[in-house]
Amino acid sequence: MQPIIHNKLKIQLTKRSRFSLGTTFMYIVLTAWSLTTIYPLFWIVNNSFKLSRDVMNKSFSLSLEPVLANYVTAFDRINIGRSYMNSLIMSGSTVVLVLLLSGFAAYALSRFRFKGRRLIYSILYGTLLIPAFATVVPVYELLIKTSLVNTYGGLIFPQTAGNLTFATLVIAGYMTTIAKELEEAAFIDGCNRWQMLVKIFFPVSRPAFASVSIFVFLWSYNDLFSALIFVNKESVRPIVALLNEISSQYGTDFGLMATAVSLTVIPVLIIYLFISKFIEKGLTEGAVKG
Repeated sequence: MQPIIHNKLKIQLTKRSRFSLGTTFMYIVLTAWSLTTIYPLFWIVNNSFKLSRDVMNKSFSLSLEPVLANYVTAFDRINIGRSYMNSLIMSGSTVVLVLLLSGFAAYALSRFRFKGRRLIYSILYGTLLIPAFATVVPVYELLIKTSLVNTYGGLIFPQTAGNLTFATLVIAGYMTTIAKELEEAAFIDGCNRWQMLVKIFFPVSRPAFASVSIFVFLWSYNDLFSALIFVNKESVRPIVALLNEISSQYGTDFGLMATAVSLTVIPVLIIYLFISKFIEKGLTEGAVKG
């Protein structure tokens, strides 16, 4: 009896040691990966408080005497505040349109059974394989014909169309997991389809809508390719296009470039840290249900 107990204890100790070694290795890898991400961000912010010559000569030294001249220049000379407002208007409008249209489409695809439903799903999945570069020419011609080039709509509508498939599939996948009994109870209480959509499915699917809105906002905010082609006018230029212009016009002013990058990245990063829990909840809760 004693040898059996001894062997069991030995097996348990072996499993614990393996688990501890695996956990330790995982933490080491994650720590190393986080340093490769955090340090470049710190390096950029640190250099934003230096003059251009100090960035070149003392790039990796800590800025003990911060210089705010770069930030003053960013707001006075290159009008970065205006570009911020343009980015917020375009990205925010894109998120609203995507959530509205994809919400209706997802509800129809997830809760109705009709002929051609599988074909629509196949088309939606197929459109994900089409690169955005392949649609630039026809989209640009369409914007020219409708006089939307260098306007807010010139970036809002293409980004809405580009993100609509992803949003529809994510929200539809979440709505599919909602219990049918909830829908039947709403019918018994006298709800019509519109009331059921607004009062039940939209609130219950809030995690999916939150996840989609975060991804769509970040993709729209960081879309440099579309911004350079569709809205290259200064009055409607978003922040990423301004950042690209700074790197070309003020290529020798590395302090100003670091400041512009910091002002572009830091606010989005702060927002992401506060709402990252909604991403996890929206992408995993639907998979756990049903």
